Amino acid sequence: MKTQTINNKQEVAEKTQRITGSEAIVRSLMAEGVDVLYGYPGGAIMPVYDELYKFQDQIHHVLTRHEQGAAHAAQGYARISGKVGVAMATSGPGATNLITGIADAQIDSTPLVCITGQVFSHLLGSDAFQETDIVGISTPVTKWNCQVTKAEDIPVALAKAFYIAKSGRPGPVLVDITKDAQVSEFDFKYEKCTGVRSYKPVPKTSQESIDVAAELINNAKKPMIVWGQGVILGQAEQELKAIIEKAGIPAAWTILGASALPTSHPLNIGMVGMHGNYAPNRLTNECDVLIAIGMRFDDRVTGDLNTYAKQAKVIHFDIDPAEIDKNVKTDVAVLGDSKESLGMLEQALNKNSHESWLQEFKDLYAIEYDKVIKNDLSPTKEGLTMGEVLKQINIESEGNAAIVSDVGQHQMIACRYADFNITKSNITSGGLGTMGFALPAAIGAKMAAPEREVVAIIGDGGYQMNIQELGTIFQQKTAVKIVVLNNEFLGMVRQWQQLFFDKRYASTEMTNPNFVAIAEGYYIKARKVVKREELAEAVKEMIQSKESYFLEVCVEKEDNVFPMIPSGASVSDVRLS
Repeated sequence: MKTQTINNKQEVAEKTQRITGSEAIVRSLMAEGVDVLYGYPGGAIMPVYDELYKFQDQIHHVLTRHEQGAAHAAQGYARISGKVGVAMATSGPGATNLITGIADAQIDSTPLVCITGQVFSHLLGSDAFQETDIVGISTPVTKWNCQVTKAEDIPVALAKAFYIAKSGRPGPVLVDITKDAQVSEFDFKYEKCTGVRSYKPVPKTSQESIDVAAELINNAKKPMIVWGQGVILGQAEQELKAIIEKAGIPAAWTILGASALPTSHPLNIGMVGMHGNYAPNRLTNECDVLIAIGMRFDDRVTGDLNTYAKQAKVIHFDIDPAEIDKNVKTDVAVLGDSKESLGMLEQALNKNSHESWLQEFKDLYAIEYDKVIKNDLSPTKEGLTMGEVLKQINIESEGNAAIVSDVGQHQMIACRYADFNITKSNITSGGLGTMGFALPAAIGAKMAAPEREVVAIIGDGGYQMNIQELGTIFQQKTAVKIVVLNNEFLGMVRQWQQLFFDKRYASTEMTNPNFVAIAEGYYIKARKVVKREELAEAVKEMIQSKESYFLEVCVEKEDNVFPMIPSGASVSDVRLS
């Protein structure tokens, strides 16, 4: 009876029958529309894997090579699809290996449901084999978590988990389930959660706050928008575009907000932050109204808070009340769902243009182009630059690829120079800055959007942190394109050592293996580029490949990423060299 195929997933929710807790977990996932999950089996979660085996024609389990890889793959899946990503692990080390991915998802507002197995409930607190207090460990880095010790509590816990993960400001949740709860039987029926008492995920947008914000914007001489991932999470890309175009406002983005507005849009003035564009960083301290949309004023964006936009009236649109006044004092707070609130704002705005103000951004861009961008994209020196690799990827993908970047110099170069024509195209570790993120996240992204070209941009350091996930790519036949920009250094740390530690390159130079041989060992087609004349043809071959492809590009060892705001400095002090 348990092996019976359920053709209509609605039946999962409607039927009441006596089943084990482990089967209830699988049926609950199916009732939530989960068709793929990432994980690694072990003793305390084995009953669930036995049920997954029986339902493998309806829910696909991806065996990653490490639980951290499972969490990051689930993140990539969630980020490109907008759905909840699911990861699963056993107790003890399996559960703790998920923590980095969970923490990454928490700070980047990514909806995840993580399920961990746990020892029998009578052994809790006894230091049993592979027992760890994963609920206690994960509490600071989850939106919500719980431990289930009775089979009959599984459906309610999972329904609540999915609701909390995806509602309001998304985030990761963890459900820890003891082994006795997995093997016990109960009368199963699944009902989706539609609300939790005292939890109000979406504040009601105040018309009064919209009107005050609109008046400030309508009267502004030098307005500037900085948008973040909240626009993408709220599916408010068209509303953002309508506001920018109607009011003629120059608009910049944080790295997680990239791709909500096409790179080529004439009012898209580039990226803010430590390695953002010169103009939006400098002119943040000259605008008269700063409109922050779905961003949290991270320290990498603001620099020295004592000097950040002190001359401006600040309007902050956000779904999370905790972000208001947390870092930057707000003059007008507009709470609510970004799609709704931006739609209301657009109706209240006057048609306008700010040509002379926009020209100031263009003038500063020309300075940046001459001193930085030109040398990054069209260098005259012999060695290859990371920028020209991105330029070639743009040409071959026509700006339609999803770029999944790791953390470091290559990440900043990817964010600065990738062309984004389609939303949800920039997938990277923002707030936590997790090296090792990109390779597994690219797997999840490609599986969620198989029709899209997914290109992982990785440094030689971060690549080796989760290099084992090449095995997942090989086993799953996932057509991910992997580009390792190899400068034989932990590049970002080396840049700081050069600029601020008198070139004392302590523990940052890498002695690397034969990356091509390793990729070929996993039966992945691979190629290495060391000369400029080889680059265009190699990138074309990679993009046109219907299968996974590994491309190593040897770039200049001591190139730096500019512009740069030194840590703790004002955004006005952004350096071009």
